[in-house]
Amino acid sequence: MSMDYGKVAQSILDAVGGKTNVVSNMACMTRVRIKVHDPSRVDEAAIRQIKGVMGLVADGDHYEIVLGPGTVNKVLEPLSKLTGIRPDDVTNEVLITAAANKTTQKAKHDKPVQRFLKKIANIFVPLLPGIIAAGLINGIANVINVSSGDAFTGVWWYQCIRTMGWALFLYLPLFVGMNASKEFGGSGILGAMAGALSIANAAMPLLAKSKDGAVLVSLPLALPVPSFADGAFAVSFSTVYNPAAGGLLGALICGIFFAWLEKKFHKAMPSMLDTFLTPLFTVCIGAVASVLVLQPLGAFLTQAIFVILFFFYNTLGVFGAYLLSAIFLPLVSVGLHQALTPIHAMLNDPAGPSAGVNYLLPILMMAGGGQVGAGIALYVKTRNERVRTYLRESIPVGILGVGEPLMYAVTLPLGKPFVTACLGAGVGGVLAWLFHLGTVSQGVSGLFGLLIVVPGTQLYYVIAMLAAYAAGFAFTCFFGVDEARIDDVFGTEA
Repeated sequence: MSMDYGKVAQSILDAVGGKTNVVSNMACMTRVRIKVHDPSRVDEAAIRQIKGVMGLVADGDHYEIVLGPGTVNKVLEPLSKLTGIRPDDVTNEVLITAAANKTTQKAKHDKPVQRFLKKIANIFVPLLPGIIAAGLINGIANVINVSSGDAFTGVWWYQCIRTMGWALFLYLPLFVGMNASKEFGGSGILGAMAGALSIANAAMPLLAKSKDGAVLVSLPLALPVPSFADGAFAVSFSTVYNPAAGGLLGALICGIFFAWLEKKFHKAMPSMLDTFLTPLFTVCIGAVASVLVLQPLGAFLTQAIFVILFFFYNTLGVFGAYLLSAIFLPLVSVGLHQALTPIHAMLNDPAGPSAGVNYLLPILMMAGGGQVGAGIALYVKTRNERVRTYLRESIPVGILGVGEPLMYAVTLPLGKPFVTACLGAGVGGVLAWLFHLGTVSQGVSGLFGLLIVVPGTQLYYVIAMLAAYAAGFAFTCFFGVDEARIDDVFGTEA
């Protein structure tokens, strides 16, 4: 029987306290993310009982309802109609979050850092459908071009589709700047203008050239230009503007700065002049500051990230791969994994250092395999029928790449199986490194990861994932099954 998505949406809305209690609603790849005014009006037990809901993650006034890939967008559409809030309309999120989160402090967690990283994730989550589509287009087109000897160069519909993949990554800084400004309380269009400084377009006035090809515009001071090649990090200096150097991080930083600047001008500007002068001053002052300071900062941070990744992937090698796989589940458990989205976007950029192939993601995807293995071990060894029921429902979707139900419902509450799942994931990560696995896009994992790995490497991906299953199973069988702990957490009744 097919799911009634409208009914699911209505049930979710009722359980979170109705339309008047919803501040924002949006989606990531597997979850509907809802922010509420008053958490006391939310019935968490009722949410978990809704047919189609796989799990619930509550963090203060934020609720992430796990529905799985594909389903999440089908539920979000009727939900957003019921609430009257567009999925991407989160411009009022900043002020409300600042007021609501002042009551939530825990000594063991740096909450301001977590909130900031979630804002960064909020900037990129709405862009994921385009990044996924463009990455797949670019990856498949590259294989077709090589295997066919560019036989489709003159075929209009083929080049039309290729244009979509090309356009997304070329103009992605525009959308990053727009979302960054909106997320931090500014105007989206001004943020898009900030992002435009990261787009390498020969027609850009800053890149104007004379008839003989000489650059006409020189900056007032020589700026650092970081470069990364063959594992070496170097910095040169130039007075010629390089819009591509800052990349996505440059667009992100500039978008945030434009939002901050705009809010300052709104406060200081007389009401009669605010409409006209605030956007003008924001853009003019923000552009100069971006070119002289923020874009070089973005370039430095971008190259620093690649240096760190190079250190883990090349210098540490097998150990680095094991470590990356093993620590990914803890990141997911606290919701910080989406902070990696900008890094994945940079790695999947065809103009980036890895030519659009993301060698980090397959290593991280092995975390789901370790957890599935741990779940299977628990199912085989435990006598607790209640946890076995949970496992029967969560292991299949875990195999498909939706690991939240298994993690939040079983392994994380039990503790030891969560640790053994991490240890097992590392084994799969080592094989992913040895096989030099890469993806051409992002957004899925598990069995669906076969859709995004570099064509021709699917068999190696399956071998690495099966190794993660096996290692997670073995570690959990020997060290992760504590029947007394299971009965204590889940009770003894079926």
